[in-house]
Amino acid sequence: MMSQSKTTHSGPSENRELAVRIYVILAALFIASLVACNLIFRKFFHWSPTTWLTFEQSVGLLPYPITFLVTDLISECYGKKKANLVVMAGLFASLFVLIIVSVGQAVPAASWSPVSDIEFDHVFGSTVVAVGSSMAAYLIAQFLDVKLFHFWKAKTNGKKLWLRNNLSTIPSQFIDTLTVISLMCFLGQIEWSLFSHLLFYGFFFKILVALLDTPLVYLGSWLIRRPFGLKMGEEVTF
Repeated sequence: MMSQSKTTHSGPSENRELAVRIYVILAALFIASLVACNLIFRKFFHWSPTTWLTFEQSVGLLPYPITFLVTDLISECYGKKKANLVVMAGLFASLFVLIIVSVGQAVPAASWSPVSDIEFDHVFGSTVVAVGSSMAAYLIAQFLDVKLFHFWKAKTNGKKLWLRNNLSTIPSQFIDTLTVISLMCFLGQIEWSLFSHLLFYGFFFKILVALLDTPLVYLGSWLIRRPFGLKMGEEVTF
């Protein structure tokens, strides 16, 4: 079934500039969240909201759901091509950060440097492994998220935003969690004994976030469409 959603051009030059500005802000938020995930992943936090529920996860998990929120907003308001473009930009940004970190490791620290080579390597020493693992998971999950989002958008004729938001994000989050934890265990960064615990609670955490961000998707898509006079399911182009 083909989608009956309408694609509307942004019109006057001032509207086009606004459309580009919003898109760039969303892309920047996406890339910043993605890069942050790879840089802070080595710290793990412990959170017990109830006596029977305990989360022990990498702090890199905290900003990562934002990337799915952003791609869903871009998919909804700007279309599939613009969403995939941001996904590719995130990949290049992460690889560039990897190069910068590698150069930072290669040059020796000065005798008066507040951070020694040992301290720097302790924090960033596994960045190559982290980026490699997360990029494999990232590419699979993000492209799947965009593809599923537009599959459900076509099936619902641009209606039921809550459905395509969750039925694209939740499966993609599971694939991402499974892939990155498997690779980290295989590469010796995490013990295999922690695999099932990290997989279950990591995915459970992401499901909660996906459900909680549904109102944000509605609010964000409404705020983006409002200046252009677009209705639900319509997309702005520039």
